[in-house]
Amino acid sequence: MISVISLGAAAFAPGSALHSSRVVSHVSNVQMADANPVVVGIAADSGCGKSTFMRRLTSIFGGESKLLDIGRETNTLVSDMTTVICLDDYHKWDRTGRKSNPEWPDGITALHEACQDWDKMAADVTDLKAGKAVSKPIYNHITGELDPYEDVSPTPIVIFEGLHPMHDDRVREALDLTVYLDITDEVKFAWKAQRDIAERGATMEEVQAAIDGRKPDFAAYVEPQKAKADIIVQVLFSDLSEDKTGKFLKVKLIQKKAFKTISPAYFFDEGSQIEWTPNSDKLSATEPGVKFSYYDDEWFGAPVSVLEMDGKVDSLEELIYVESHLCNSGTKFYGELTEQITKNADAPGSDNGTGLFQTICAFKIREAYEAIVA
Repeated sequence: MISVISLGAAAFAPGSALHSSRVVSHVSNVQMADANPVVVGIAADSGCGKSTFMRRLTSIFGGESKLLDIGRETNTLVSDMTTVICLDDYHKWDRTGRKSNPEWPDGITALHEACQDWDKMAADVTDLKAGKAVSKPIYNHITGELDPYEDVSPTPIVIFEGLHPMHDDRVREALDLTVYLDITDEVKFAWKAQRDIAERGATMEEVQAAIDGRKPDFAAYVEPQKAKADIIVQVLFSDLSEDKTGKFLKVKLIQKKAFKTISPAYFFDEGSQIEWTPNSDKLSATEPGVKFSYYDDEWFGAPVSVLEMDGKVDSLEELIYVESHLCNSGTKFYGELTEQITKNADAPGSDNGTGLFQTICAFKIREAYEAIVA
């Protein structure tokens, strides 16, 4: 490992700083005319930050992002440039049907492959990718029921987010870029415990039982997708702190090298191996501090490039110092990365690697979109 400590911003030319004006086209008519939509799949377990990621992702394209206006409950989020479809909408059974189903007398979790309408999911992905509007189902998270269908028109970017975007071959083959949010079991438990105990009055035993009940189906049908994804955002407990409540995290951005539409982001010098403790005068960090790393590795046998951030920062504006050493991030102008993180300052994880790497991932999705439609 090469230890790089307290290097000034002028020491390296920031490859991510393209000092040009922002060029992002906004499409007012959601029906595609010149090019078919680019389709992205984002996979993760429930409660692992997909909603926050969607907020970061859609914000870089500008325009207002809001729920589809159908006059009733919907999970579909739309803007001029993006449509985000929740794959929970393709559950075969409602909440009651999963608990008392003659096919599954002991009940079935929403993670099981048998719980999904794969034919309808594949048909809708294929049609939207071809620029066709679809009539799709809705799973009502409030009532737990299957609501009447809604009509969805394609936008330049269509995102399928949920438990299984890469499980079915027909769906996976239609995806232009895939992302997996990999939250380790220990962090997942800490997050769920904080939420369920504080908001729902659950006990630690109840939290553990809820996780254990989903674990077999998660391991069988959701987790294998992380081997197939083009980009993985992995969240672990910090190596710098003994705290195991999720207050301090180490986050990795794992980028497959074989994906030709985009190329990996890196610190300082592409292909090098670096550990970097930033100058504390330029990047103030909550004790026990913050450390970045960059190196090449393998992910399920595939060559990857990895960025790491361990710890969290005190001031989001100071991330401009980190951005000045980050190359090939997919930004269009110097400071765009920091601008987007501060724009979503109230989103969970903005002060740690979750916010940093989800934002870079969003830029990579934009980069892939522009390369595909060029």
